[in-house]
Order: sequence, then structure tokens, then C-alpha cells
Amino acid sequence: MPDLKWRKSSFSTDVHQNCVELAAAPDGIRIRESDEPDTVLRTNPAPLGALIRSVKAGRLDHTL
Repeated sequence: MPDLKWRKSSFSTDVHQNCVELAAAPDGIRIRESDEPDTVLRTNPAPLGALIRSVKAGRLDHTL
């Protein structure tokens, strides 16, 4: 995997290393959790955008 520039939310803190980080790659978006940096998910901008919009709108079931 090429060297990626990982970014975390400005809402995240460095206290507990529990941040979701994103990086742009030539073939899409990479997502990882800061305390598991070797586990990386791959997605594209459109589905990631749909997820973010759903979270912001409160449309996800939080009872799972």
C-alpha cells in the first residue's frame, strides 16, 4: 500500500487513541481505527458520503 496521509476528525482526542482515521488513495478511500492501524477498510467517496449523511441525520439504529 502506498504511503497514505491519514487524517482524523477534529472531534477526536489523542488521550485514548480511539479515533477513526481516513486517507485518500488512488483507488478510493481508506478507513482505519487508530488502535488497530493494520486493519484497513476500503470504500469509495459515494458510499462513505451516504454513511456520513445518515449518521448526521440520526438515521442509524443505535440499538444493535
